[in-house]
Amino acid sequence: MDSGIIQCDSNRFNTVPLEMETAAGVSSMPKDKRPGGGAEAAKVDVGGGVFLTWEDLWVTVSVGKKGKKAILKGLTGYARPGELLAIMGPSGCGKSTLLDTLAGRLELTTRQSGDVLINGRNQTLAYGTSAYVTQEDTLTATLTVREAVYYSAQLQLPSSLSRSEKKEIADTTIKEMGLQDAMNTRIGGGWGSKGISGGQKRRVSICLEILTRPKLLFLDEPTSGLDSAASYYVMSKIGRLARENRTVVASIHQPSSEVFSLFSSLCLLSSGRVVYFGPASAAIQFFETNGFPCPTLQNPSDHFLKTINKDFDNDDEDIEQGCARGIPTEEVINILVNSYKSSDRYQEVQRQVAEISKQEGEELKKTSRADVFTQSIVLTRRSLLNMFRDLGYYWLRLGIYITLAVGLGYMYINIGYTNNSIRARCSVLAFVASFFTFMAIGGFPSFVEDMKVFKKENLNGHYGCGAFMIGNTLSSLPYLLLVSIIPGMIAYFPVGLKREFGYFAYFALVIFMNMFLVESLMMIIASLVPNYLMGIITGAGLQALMILGGGYFRLPKDLPKPFWRYPIYYIDFQRYAYHGLFKNEFLGLRLQTETGGIIAGEEVLRDQLQVEMGHSKWIDLLVLMVMGVVYRVVFLLVVKASEKAKHVVKAVMRVSPKQSHQVVATFPSSTSSHTPSHTTRFLNI
Repeated sequence: MDSGIIQCDSNRFNTVPLEMETAAGVSSMPKDKRPGGGAEAAKVDVGGGVFLTWEDLWVTVSVGKKGKKAILKGLTGYARPGELLAIMGPSGCGKSTLLDTLAGRLELTTRQSGDVLINGRNQTLAYGTSAYVTQEDTLTATLTVREAVYYSAQLQLPSSLSRSEKKEIADTTIKEMGLQDAMNTRIGGGWGSKGISGGQKRRVSICLEILTRPKLLFLDEPTSGLDSAASYYVMSKIGRLARENRTVVASIHQPSSEVFSLFSSLCLLSSGRVVYFGPASAAIQFFETNGFPCPTLQNPSDHFLKTINKDFDNDDEDIEQGCARGIPTEEVINILVNSYKSSDRYQEVQRQVAEISKQEGEELKKTSRADVFTQSIVLTRRSLLNMFRDLGYYWLRLGIYITLAVGLGYMYINIGYTNNSIRARCSVLAFVASFFTFMAIGGFPSFVEDMKVFKKENLNGHYGCGAFMIGNTLSSLPYLLLVSIIPGMIAYFPVGLKREFGYFAYFALVIFMNMFLVESLMMIIASLVPNYLMGIITGAGLQALMILGGGYFRLPKDLPKPFWRYPIYYIDFQRYAYHGLFKNEFLGLRLQTETGGIIAGEEVLRDQLQVEMGHSKWIDLLVLMVMGVVYRVVFLLVVKASEKAKHVVKAVMRVSPKQSHQVVATFPSSTSSHTPSHTTRFLNI
């Protein structure tokens, strides 16, 4: 028989009495530690395991003028230690929404009601005790598999462990996921090299989240992109984690029969409603009892999904006739939903949830991780390596800068010290200050990818915002210095500007601080805008605004007072760059006129350029430095404020039943005689 096919009959899957099925997940546990184990089970305690329950769970989303749409509709269930709970259903049934709700990761646009309890307590998930593997593989593409897992281990594992111990844990985790042959392969490849496959990326994502061996593990489509053999291998490893007294909840789209056999419990959804919840091995009997038996030699999960998928009612007559004997799928779903709600199994689920919820088990405590200093060092090293390997971060810009510098030096070669050189000197300095820093937005797409990785890892609790900002800042400094000095030398000396080293050093420092400042500004933009294209447009617009208002293209006294002079001119960083470079070049300079006279550089600064002479050039440089640091701090505050805002909004959106308004949601019932014509539910929103 083919590995993906299984014979669906009562002989293939054991069908046991209900009281035996409900105890199957804890049969290996001591009697005094089983949930519902009688008078002795006064407290939920399974060797430090985590019980997760949800009751009458509703999730709605606004749909414009149409009002609200319910994504999850009154779901009730539980997940226990030592079990692997699979959430299945057709696309759009609410699998990922249920997983996000249980993990506390709902989007701000949604509204939640109902109870989600951990060990009978209303508590938040603590770092180290829970982990979430997202459906999207957000990874640093320039790192190898080994480097990605090693760096993550150094960030997540506590400082009490030595570096060699962390390395050993990382190696073990890599081998558990079958990635030992790809350890030295870059995740995203590079120029002229191919990265790892999509399935391997999926396994790397799982590796990063199981390093701490969490007690509660959520996985959103862990087999996405994997072939049947890799899917079984990965899920068997996840199943082994569950058997180590861990609670594992995974959404699965369409598992093979071998993967299906690994599930302890099954939650089958359709259109946000529970079609079946209980032991996975008893699901076939449930469908058969309701008149929808699984055909011989067919994968059970295929049969379930075909039976309750109403997306193709009008497109595929074979599915309709083969799975439901011509009955409309909507009616089939109603039959199954109502049958489940009227079954003893549904009552058993309600009893289990009530019993677990009323008992207060162990409160989850946050485990230790690496200290901020260690995390900052690790992130700096990882970012340095990423910037070195990513050509678009700095190397491509360096090539463009050198090309522009060569062209600029050749165009203005040996401008001399005549009266006509004033305009040339100003043009060179203004071009360098404006367009060299303008090109700093070229690294924005690469930084956006870094931000995606940061947001995922920060949400999973790997490290905080401060460590990320420190790591990104320190790692960028050597590259910014390189980009400032090399093109600066090429543009500075051929033109014939002041040749003393101190003047060139100031020139390079102004370029350095200006680019540092612009990158800090782009970091703020990256934290506010949704994608890199909008970020580049926004950054380019702000840069153009600063260039226009800097006091060179239109002298300060000629700027219109509303907006351009107040406030743009006084908060414009280009103003301080222009003035610093002009002072550096013209102070002490003597220029010869056509008639043989001498013009002092101070006169040029005061009369022709209208530069403020009340402070030295070092004050202008200091202002640029302070603005760059302030922008980095603003970025940190924006990220932290957005995190706090999310918590506040989620607390507001999670409505208490006593304070909520009631919206009636009506669902058509099946044709069963024991149910009313409509099932009416009061939805708290």
